[in-house]
Formats: sequence, structure tokens, C-alpha cells
Amino acid sequence: MANIQVDERLRHIAFIMDGNGRWAKKRGMPREYGHSVGAKTFERVVRHCGDIGIRVVTVYAFSTENWRRPQHEVQAIMTIFAEFLGRAQKQAEEYNIHTVFLGDKSIFPPEIRARMEALERDTAHHPLTLNIAINYGGRDEIVHAVNTLIAQGKTEITEDDITANLYTAHCPPPDLIVRTGSEMRLSNFLLWQAAYAEFYFCDTLWPDMDDAAVDAAVEAFYARKRRFGGV
Repeated sequence: MANIQVDERLRHIAFIMDGNGRWAKKRGMPREYGHSVGAKTFERVVRHCGDIGIRVVTVYAFSTENWRRPQHEVQAIMTIFAEFLGRAQKQAEEYNIHTVFLGDKSIFPPEIRARMEALERDTAHHPLTLNIAINYGGRDEIVHAVNTLIAQGKTEITEDDITANLYTAHCPPPDLIVRTGSEMRLSNFLLWQAAYAEFYFCDTLWPDMDDAAVDAAVEAFYARKRRFGGV
């Protein structure tokens, strides 16, 4: 059982899941093994977040830049993703999670894209939200929103217009962004939405992220005073 419970101050937590490859290398294993273990960690962390009362979780699974990685690594990640889709469909009612994919789906094969869209549609009635950013880039998302508005005939665009046309229009912006693996950068993740998010960086490599590590990030969030530009 969870040791802590959150309130309305922490509605949305986002994770930059960094360190899978390094975790595997430390164990003399290929990077693909790290991604496989990291996928299990992801599912466990999402369930824990729901248990402690966080209603929206976003994870950075695969960026628009990650296609530059070695082909065998990209293929392994896509295989893991396809396996996740199968499990998520079977477990949809068990976990009460609405799964949403952030990013450009058009790059995926038609069969995978259809399964993504079916999972989004079939889980839309659930109270918790899981956003999976895949083939996602923050700059690309903003450009996509602006082009959508141009196509609607907009000649003057407001901040609210852009917010309403982002991939995350269905949920509040992240209150807390957690990056594992010791790096301290956003890496093109939720650039618009992160304007007033709190950041938490830790040395833990993603496959080692457990309930206690998530709780530590949450506790750090509650120790801060959010001013949103005020005093």
C-alpha cells in the first residue's frame, strides 16, 4: 500500500525515463535488455502513481530524435511497445486508466496505429490518465498546434489557442517533471506545458525507479512553494 497520498496540488506528474541503456551496460548486458526491464518499471510506477492519488501520468517513451539510434535498438523498443499494447488492452478494465498517445502517429505501421487508436478509444471512460509520448517532440508539438490553427483560418493566435491544440489538451499541465539518470535537461519534452512545472532530477537509473523513489520526488515537490510568477 502507498505510504503517502497527494492532493489537488499534484494532479499531473511526468517522467523522463532516462538510463535504461546505462543500467544494462553496468550489468554487461545489451541496451535492449535495459529497455525491456525499463518497460516493466514504467508499468509499476504508473500503478503506484494511481495508488497515491495522482490522476495524470505522462511518460517520455520515444522522442522524434530517438529514430537516430542504432536500428536494432529502435526495433527492440518498437517490439516492446507492441507487447505493451497487447497487455494494456487486456488490462484496461483492471487499472481504470485512459491511455493517450502524444505525438505523431502517422509514422507507425497501420496495424500498430489502429491498435493505439483502439486503446485510446476503448479506455476513454476511465478516471485516470496515462499519456505516453512516443514519436514526440515538444517543438514539433507546438508547430503542429500552430499549423492546426492556421488550417482553421486563425490569423491571430493566443496562448489559450495553442494550449487547446496541443496533444495534451485533454489534461492539466504537469505539476512535477521527474528525470532519472542524473541528466538535467528537458530534451524537447513538454516545452510549452512545463512553463511552471517543478523539476526533480535524480541519479537513479530508470529501471531502478521504485515506489520509494517516486515518493521521494513527491515529497520534494511538497517541500517547495509554487509562486507562478507571483511572490
